[in-house]
Amino acid sequence: MSTNQTLIFHFDINSCYASCEKILDPSLRDNPVVVLSNNDRCIIALDSEAKALGFKLGDPWFQVEELATARGIVARSSNYELYSDISERFMLV
Repeated sequence: MSTNQTLIFHFDINSCYASCEKILDPSLRDNPVVVLSNNDRCIIALDSEAKALGFKLGDPWFQVEELATARGIVARSSNYELYSDISERFMLV
C-alpha cells in the first residue's frame, strides 16, 4: 500500500453506552444493564441481556422499573462525558 492512501476504520460497538458502563464498573459484567435518558425518563441503551428479557429502547422507565429491578437489571443514568471519553480513545487507534 502506498503511503498516501487513506485507511478508514469502522468501529461498531455493541450496545455502546451499556458497554461503556460495564467498562467503568466491572461488577456489572454479569448483569443486564440499561442506560436511562436525561432525568431517567426512558431507556436509551440496553445490552443484549436486557433485550433478551424483553426490554426495548424507548421504554418509559417509570412503567418498567419494577419489572426490570425484579429481573435483575441494573439501570444507570446517562453519562455522556464517559461515552465521549471512550469514543475519543477509540479514535486514537
